[in-house]
Amino acid sequence: MPIEMTIRGGLGGSLWPAKDNAPKQQIATLPAMIAALNGAFDDISKAMKLHRVWVALAHEDIGDQHRRTTLGPLWLLVNYVAFVGTFVFVFQPAGKGAAGYAAYVAIGLLVWFYLMEVMSMSVALFQREESFIEGTTLPLFVYVMRLALQSIIRAGYAIVGCVVILIFSGSPVGMPWLWSLAGLFLILFATPPLITVFAFLGAFFPDSQFIVGNLLRVGMFFTPVFWMNKGQDPVQKYAYEWNPFTYFLEIVRLPITNGEFPAHAFTVTIMASLVTWAIALLLLGRYRKQVVFLI
Repeated sequence: MPIEMTIRGGLGGSLWPAKDNAPKQQIATLPAMIAALNGAFDDISKAMKLHRVWVALAHEDIGDQHRRTTLGPLWLLVNYVAFVGTFVFVFQPAGKGAAGYAAYVAIGLLVWFYLMEVMSMSVALFQREESFIEGTTLPLFVYVMRLALQSIIRAGYAIVGCVVILIFSGSPVGMPWLWSLAGLFLILFATPPLITVFAFLGAFFPDSQFIVGNLLRVGMFFTPVFWMNKGQDPVQKYAYEWNPFTYFLEIVRLPITNGEFPAHAFTVTIMASLVTWAIALLLLGRYRKQVVFLI
């Protein structure tokens, strides 16, 4: 007993100080999380009130990227159609497997190119906006929405090309297209938090822009963008089932190619979107004022 009393006295009255402090630590982190969320919502609210700013900046970005070109932003449509035509020409299976392959690739490339552009451009977002961040008091979410709208505009040209390809490939227009449209809106819902997370990743780890770029280039071959899962190859089956990007593709593609509502794919993407939003809100609320010191 004297030994125990001595130990208790030396440890502040407990043999297990970590256990005694654990509730206090948990209570201390809760107000910090609430404060971070309040800060994030405040930043987002201010950014939404300044929607004219990021809408104008996004349109200016699109115009600057195609200034003095003959076709202007229509090059986005041309590039997309060229990619789809090339993949269909090279990888189209023979026989019965050829039916519907053009629609399969068209939708797969549409979604994948959008996600790849969002993630790859997000990593260097705060570095590109360094002059604005240091010289203005605009909410940080303004830059997130600027990139989001820019990516949506660019994807809009590809959507036009995709719809034309679907019609010419014989895909019947019907009610399942509405499920596909809902899938597109879900991807749009996940875009701002995805940009936020990758932007902070790039701010904390500048080398990540090269890592993310390389992973996305390799990841295209592990994602069912142009190949179909037939369940025979175990590696292909694993890449299909455990790749989160698979389900973002399938919520748009399966309603049109198979005429079915992909309930499992929607469940996975909704959960992934909500988790991404939670991480983005915590990062935005906690580090939005520190970004200027990181870039």
